[in-house]
Amino acid sequence: MSFFIDEFQADLEALPNILQKKYALMRDLDKSLQEIVRQNEQRCEQEIEDMKRGVKAGNITPDTSLIRFSDEALDEQKHSIRIADEKVALAIQAYDLVDSHIQQLDQYLKKSGEELRRERENTAATAPSQISDGTTKSGRSESGRRGRKKSRVGTAAASAAATEVAATAANPTGMELDLPVDPNEPTYCLCNQVSYGEMVACDNPDCKIEWFHFGCVDLKEQPKGKWYCPDCAALRNRRKGR
Repeated sequence: MSFFIDEFQADLEALPNILQKKYALMRDLDKSLQEIVRQNEQRCEQEIEDMKRGVKAGNITPDTSLIRFSDEALDEQKHSIRIADEKVALAIQAYDLVDSHIQQLDQYLKKSGEELRRERENTAATAPSQISDGTTKSGRSESGRRGRKKSRVGTAAASAAATEVAATAANPTGMELDLPVDPNEPTYCLCNQVSYGEMVACDNPDCKIEWFHFGCVDLKEQPKGKWYCPDCAALRNRRKGR
């Protein structure tokens, strides 16, 4: 786990510089695009005025199917579209880069939560046996009564530890929410958490869960066409195999 943290931290430190370069290139493309658009607007306005004068003078046939902009104006428009496409591609690259780091962090938090849950389960399992070892030596004297009282306290402590383990299992990432959560708010997804961020719906009308967080089902964007959650997809495959 420490190796993963070191590797993730190294990648994260390089992220700002990479994003800064992409944003700088996007700004340069935007300046070029604005300049080309401005020139094209002026050219087209001038050509429209020339067309109007030609129609009035009878030099141009007033047939809209024959009237068109010059090749220079059309080339400028095509060039503007290419620059706009480059800007969109850079924006998508920047988004995917940040999203990949978020996915890595989610995986780390999930693994950390699982390790913490196992440690607490082991602690809860060993606590009663340790308390029993400390109380079996007491007899029927006054110390024996103190031993039975200590045993009850130990059982309460073990129950509290078990409750804490259950809370951790409900939140496998081990993250504590700063915002108050309404206990009556419905929960969704495989993680059994409330609705947050981007979510996707299962297309099986009989799905018991219905809604899922992108990160929990390894999605980065809304799927095209119908999408089924892992449980419903497995059920459909079993039915097809029969």
